[in-house]
Amino acid sequence: METLIQIAQHFGLSVDLLLTKELTVNDLYGFEQYQQTLLADPAAAAPSAADRDQRLTPYVPAAQLLEYIVRHHNAAYIDALPALTFPHQLGPTTRAFELHGADMQPTLRHQDVLLTCAVDKATLRLKAGRVYALVLQNRLLVRRLQEHRPNNVLRLRADNPDYPVQDIPFVEVLEVWEVQGVFSTHLRPPALVEERVTRLERQVEELLARLG
Repeated sequence: METLIQIAQHFGLSVDLLLTKELTVNDLYGFEQYQQTLLADPAAAAPSAADRDQRLTPYVPAAQLLEYIVRHHNAAYIDALPALTFPHQLGPTTRAFELHGADMQPTLRHQDVLLTCAVDKATLRLKAGRVYALVLQNRLLVRRLQEHRPNNVLRLRADNPDYPVQDIPFVEVLEVWEVQGVFSTHLRPPALVEERVTRLERQVEELLARLG
């Protein structure tokens, strides 16, 4: 054990990694070189500010939404928001919004955290079928785009059929964010249709095995 600890310390590895991972000589040399570089110049091994910024996403809880609407142009306010880090490549301008309400069930659920990227209002390249988070003057509206109608009107629908289709004039929209991902703590059980399909697939496989 003492020998293992000395080896691990020499190469800058954990004992657990040394015991569980099959390491090559090049791996060990690489770890040693990394340690030497880090000791010589700690800033060399650190991610650049640009890389950090691309993964840093300001988070807007539902309780702070009205304040966000009022101050969304204030850079100092945005910088002071709590930040989340996601492993994404969506570019430097992202937001995370807490969803409030059952409008988008079963796709999205109450208190899900939506990872979004900015849509340029000047070009407004929106695609039908995509989910967007629209910051309006008094609320956050999360909907699926049905169509971009004449006179710059967005026809939006909720995934929950209990909510009606809405036409929103684009002049009422402060910001547009495209939903790219979601963090959810809701674990949904499989639907009855999915269970039946799985059962049928299994029965077909059994029949094919008997025929073969």
